[in-house]
Amino acid sequence: MEHKGFTIWFTGLSGAGKTTLAREVEKRLRARGMKVEVLDGDVVRQEDRDTNIRRIGFVCKLLTRNNVVAIAAAISPYREIRDEVRREIGNFVEVYVECPLEVLMERDVKGLYKKALAGEITNFTGVNDPYEPPLNPEVVIHSDRETVEESVEKIMRKLKELDYLPPAPEDVYSEEEAEVVEERLRSLGYI
Repeated sequence: MEHKGFTIWFTGLSGAGKTTLAREVEKRLRARGMKVEVLDGDVVRQEDRDTNIRRIGFVCKLLTRNNVVAIAAAISPYREIRDEVRREIGNFVEVYVECPLEVLMERDVKGLYKKALAGEITNFTGVNDPYEPPLNPEVVIHSDRETVEESVEKIMRKLKELDYLPPAPEDVYSEEEAEVVEERLRSLGYI
């Protein structure tokens, strides 16, 4: 089924849950038969952050233009660059994955926050380099208080509200209607 392309842009500090949520939303959209591509900031990381974000945004724009759902999961710390990417892409859903620094430090299996606080790592976003939260994101996730399932549901509701989702099979037929259709197909020998 053909659908219109759009970009879901996850932003938030390192360890907030962007990649986890992106992968779960990807699964949900693929289950609906949608073409989806995930661009993870960790995978396509470059030295210059702004250039990296513009590159991810350019790829998202190409995918969106070709009716693919592009999902970007990148810290993307600066509001100006995110807004620039939003303007370029058009069909854009910003998801801010918010989580307090104390919780992120507890989750940090690599110890990066501890090293940044000790001065061993410089320019670490949220510690010794700024992170500018979005002013008007379409969705705000509180990953310290919500389960992954609750957060994914929140995102899916917003996508439906914005008319980006084709109807799911359960939205088209009631259970009784589905049984009638299934029985008819069975009687015709199709299943």
